[in-house]
Amino acid sequence: MSQEGQLVLVRHGQSVWNRQNRFTGWVDVSLSQEGIAEASRTGELLRSTRFDLAFTSSLLRAQDTLYEILKQNRHCDQYIRIHETSSEWYEHFVSTQADLVELKIYISEKLNERYYGDLQGRNKDAARKEFGDEKIHLWRRSYDIPPPGGESLEMTALRVIPYYHSHIRPHLKKGASVLVSAHGNSLRALIMHLEQLTPEQILAYEWPTGSPHIYRFDRNIQIVDKKVLS
Repeated sequence: MSQEGQLVLVRHGQSVWNRQNRFTGWVDVSLSQEGIAEASRTGELLRSTRFDLAFTSSLLRAQDTLYEILKQNRHCDQYIRIHETSSEWYEHFVSTQADLVELKIYISEKLNERYYGDLQGRNKDAARKEFGDEKIHLWRRSYDIPPPGGESLEMTALRVIPYYHSHIRPHLKKGASVLVSAHGNSLRALIMHLEQLTPEQILAYEWPTGSPHIYRFDRNIQIVDKKVLS
C-alpha cells in the first residue's frame, strides 16, 4: 500500500429501468446493454489502477458494474465476495499465501440507491401527470423531503456516511486504494461529506455515468487531490 490513501468512486452504468425512464430505487434490475458498455469503458479508464479492496451495494447493477471494471484491471486476477450480513460465514476459512492476492469485495445495502418508496417502478412521465411536475421535482431535488414511503437524500446520507467512517475510512488511513461502485444518490451523499458541500451544491451536482472520481488523501484523511476521468 502507498502512503496516501486513494478512493475511487464509480456510478453504475445505465440500468434497464433507467432506459425505460422508471424510478428504480431498491428494485434489483440489471444493467442494460448500454450500461454494460459504459461499465466496460470505465474499466478501460481504470485498467492500470491497483486496488487493495472494493465496496459495492447489494444491488445487481452496482455489482455488475464493478465486475465489468475488474475484468479489465491489470492487477486483479481474482476476488472474493464478503456479504456484510453474513461475513462471519463468508470469511470463515483457513487462509493460505495465495489468498493475499485476492481482492476482497464487501457488499452492503448501506451503499444502496436512495429508496424511492411509492414511486418505485413508475414511469417518470406518468408520475408527473399523476402527482404534478412540482411535486415530482420537490421529491427528486429537495434534500430533506422524501417521496411517499421513501427516503430523502438526507436520510440516505444517514446510512452512507456512518458506513464510510466505520468500513472505508480506516482503510484509507492505512494508505489503501479503495474502489466503490454504487449509485447516484448514495455517492452524492458521500461526496457531500467528503467535500463539505451544502445541500444546494450537492443537489446541483451532475455526475454522468462512466466518469470515475478519484480522491487522494494524506495521513490525516484530508483530500490532497481530486480527478474526474472521462
